[in-house]
Amino acid sequence: MSAPADPIEAVSQRLERFTAQQRHAAGAWGDEAAGFVQSAADAVGGGKRLRARFCLTGWRAVAEHGDGRPASVTADAIAAAAALEIFHAAALVHDDIIDNSNTRRGRPAAHRAFEAGHRDDRWAGDATAFGRSAAILLGDLLVAWSDDLLEEGIRESIHAAEARDVYALMRREVTVGQFLDLAEEAAYLTAPDGAQAKRALRVASLKSARYSIEHPLLLGGALAGATAVQAAALSGFGHPLGLAFQLRDDVLGVFGDSAVTGKPSGDDLREGKRTLLIAYAREGLAPGARRVLDELIGDPTLDDTQIAALQQTIIDSGALARVEEHIVRYAKDGDRALRGAPLGTSAVGLLRDLAREATVRTA
Repeated sequence: MSAPADPIEAVSQRLERFTAQQRHAAGAWGDEAAGFVQSAADAVGGGKRLRARFCLTGWRAVAEHGDGRPASVTADAIAAAAALEIFHAAALVHDDIIDNSNTRRGRPAAHRAFEAGHRDDRWAGDATAFGRSAAILLGDLLVAWSDDLLEEGIRESIHAAEARDVYALMRREVTVGQFLDLAEEAAYLTAPDGAQAKRALRVASLKSARYSIEHPLLLGGALAGATAVQAAALSGFGHPLGLAFQLRDDVLGVFGDSAVTGKPSGDDLREGKRTLLIAYAREGLAPGARRVLDELIGDPTLDDTQIAALQQTIIDSGALARVEEHIVRYAKDGDRALRGAPLGTSAVGLLRDLAREATVRTA
C-alpha cells in the first residue's frame, strides 16, 4: 500500500488516525483519562517534523538508487516516521521537566499546563508536584505510543528486524545522552577544564546528533533494504550533520530571539546547560572571569541585563566564533559523505536541502 503523494502530509494523517484511536479508547475511562490522552495527542501536533523528514528521505535515498525515478514512500516508512515524531514529543515533555522549562513552542510546557489545570479545578494537594508527576507519565505514555505505532506499521515489512534494531539503539542512546546532559550541569565542578569541550560533544552526539538525524536516516534506509555501504554513507552524512544541528541549537539557546524560538532568550544560561559554547567560553576567559561565569550560569533568576552581559562575555571569549566554525565544518563533513555514495540522486539533493535547513535556522 502506497502513501499519499506528500509524504509529510501522510505522516500527519497517520498521526491523526493513531491519536484518534487512542482518544476513542480513553473515552470509556472517564473525563480525567480522556483529558490526559488529549494532552498526549496535543503534544504530537506542530513542530518541523525534522526527524520524519530525514527518515523518509533516508528511505528514498536507498529505494531510488539505480532507478533514478522518485519512488512512492511505503506505508511502513510513513508509520516509522510518525513513530519518530511521537518519540520526539515524549523526549520534549521529559526534557522540559528536567530543565524546569516554563514554555514549549510558545505555549506552557506540559508540566506547567498540568499544574495550572490542578489549580483551576481546585484539586487537593500540591499543584507543582502534580504537574511534574503527570508530565512524567505523559512522556511515558508517548514513548509507549511510539512503540505501538512502529510495531503496527512495520509488522508486514521484510526489514522489520533491522528497523527495530535501529529504533532500539536510538532509544538507548538518547536516554543515556539525556542523563549525561543532566550530569554535566553538576560534573563540570570536578571535570578537568581541558576535558569539558570533549564531554560537551559527547552529550551532543548521544542526545541529539544520532537521535535527531543519523538514526532517522538509518531507520528509513533500513526499511528500504539498505546495504552496509549505503548505511555507512547515511551515517557518514547524518552524524556530523547532527552535531552541526545541535551546535546551532546551542547557539539559539543562548542568543535566539524568543519571538522565533518560543522560549525566553538565554534560557540555556538560566538552565545551566554545559554546552560546547560554554566550554569554549571558559577556555577563553581568565580565571576570575571564569569563576563569575560559573556562578551565574544555572541561576534561574537571571534578568535580561545579566543575560545580555553573559552573551557579550561569550562573544568576547571567542566561543561563538569557534562554535560557528564547527557548524560549518561538520556540515561540510556530512556533505562529503554523500559524494559518490550509492544513493538516489534526487534524494541526495533533498538531503542537502535538509542539511541547510538544519544548520542555517533561527528556531
